[in-house]
Amino acid sequence: MRTGLLATACLSAVLAGCAGPAAPAGPKPAPAAPAGPKPAPAADAKANPAPAAGGTAAPWGADRAGAPPEAQQQLPGLARKEESSGETTARQKVAARAELETAQRWGLERPPLKAPPRPAAKAALTQGQGVKLADGRPPVVYRVPTNDKVVFLTVDDGAEKDPEFSRMARELGIPLSTYVSDYVARDNYGYFRDLHAQGVEINNHTINHRNLKVLDYETQREEICTQQDQLERQIGVRPRLFRPPYGEYNDDTLRAAASCGVEAVPMWNEEAFPDRMEWRYDDQKLHPGDIILTHFRGTDVWKASMPDLLRKVVNDVTAQGFALARLDDYL
Repeated sequence: MRTGLLATACLSAVLAGCAGPAAPAGPKPAPAAPAGPKPAPAADAKANPAPAAGGTAAPWGADRAGAPPEAQQQLPGLARKEESSGETTARQKVAARAELETAQRWGLERPPLKAPPRPAAKAALTQGQGVKLADGRPPVVYRVPTNDKVVFLTVDDGAEKDPEFSRMARELGIPLSTYVSDYVARDNYGYFRDLHAQGVEINNHTINHRNLKVLDYETQREEICTQQDQLERQIGVRPRLFRPPYGEYNDDTLRAAASCGVEAVPMWNEEAFPDRMEWRYDDQKLHPGDIILTHFRGTDVWKASMPDLLRKVVNDVTAQGFALARLDDYL
C-alpha cells in the first residue's frame, strides 16, 4: 500500500514537471472574454497593423514609405496595371518631346519616321524590275523587294568628312550605308571607323573610282578586291556590298566582285542633292525598297553642307510617309 502511494506521487511530480513550473500564487485570472469574430489572418494583420493605444488607424499606405521593401503593400492587380500604363504613357510623351526638340534643333520640319525592326531574314531576290540576276554573279539591285514602307540612303566615295553630318545622323537615329573609295578616304579612315561604330556599314567603291566598264578583268579585279582588303584592315569588317563608280559595270565587273566576297551590287533609283531629288522614274515618287544615292560633298562643291543634304533627304522622305532603313539589313 505504501509503495503504491509513493508511485502515484512520483507520477504526479513527473507530469507537473512536463507542464512547466507552477505560476506563483496571485489573484484569480479574469473570466474569459465571450467568443467573438475570428482574428484576421496573420498576413492581414501585418499589412494593416493595429493602431497604438488611444490612437486611430492610419489610412491605407500612410505609413508604408518608411517600411522595409518586404513590408510594403503592392498595388492590387488592376491598379498596378493602371499605374504601369500611366508610367509608360508618361515616358512616351517625354521621348516624343525629346525627338521633336532634336528634330527642330537640326532644322527638320518634323521628326523622321522610325523604321520597323530589321527583318528576320534578308529579301529573297527574283529577276524583275529593280533586280538583275545572273548565275554565279552577285545580284544588281535598284529596289529591294519589301512590303515595309522604307527606303535606303546610301552615301558614296568619302571625299567630305564632316563631323556634323555623322553627329546629325547619330542624334536623329538616321540609318545609312556608305560606299568608300580609298583614294579619298585614306587620309582619314578614322572618320569611317567612327561611323561604323555608330552602326553605319562601310562598303566598297573601289580603290581609285575609275570607270570599270572600260577596264579589262584583271584591272577591275585589282580595283575591287584591293579595296576589299583595305577596308577589312581599316574597319575590321570585310564588305558584303559593292557599288561600281558612276554605276558603270559589265559582266567582268560582277565576276571580279564575286571572286573576292561581294554578295550584292546595290545601285539606285533616286539621287539626292541639298536642293533637290533626281528621279529615275517619271512619277517622281518613292516606292518601298527604293535606294537613294548621294555623295560625301561639302560647301566647295555643293555650296551647302552635309547636314543641309541630310535635312533635305529626311524632310522629303518623311513628307511621303516613308522611313529610312539600313540597306545592309535588307540586302
